[in-house]
Amino acid sequence: MAQTVNVNFKLDADVKKSMEQVCSELGLSLSAAFTIFAKKVGRERRIPFEVSVDPFYSESNMAYLRRGIAALNAGEGTAHELIEVEDE
Repeated sequence: MAQTVNVNFKLDADVKKSMEQVCSELGLSLSAAFTIFAKKVGRERRIPFEVSVDPFYSESNMAYLRRGIAALNAGEGTAHELIEVEDE
């Protein structure tokens, strides 16, 4: 049998509770679920589900925003008031 090691990390309490509930319904422990995840990552050399970021924070958008801020700070461009849109 392969040597086992302990891995410790922090997890939001609500996330842990939700995962424990799902694992219980599947007949798994948290340890077994994380082991399955770790083996799949090691075997496939990728995260086994899509991981994406909010495009708002993409480098191209951040550069666009920095240019806009610089233009406003230099007295160029136009500042617009934001209007509040109520839900219908």
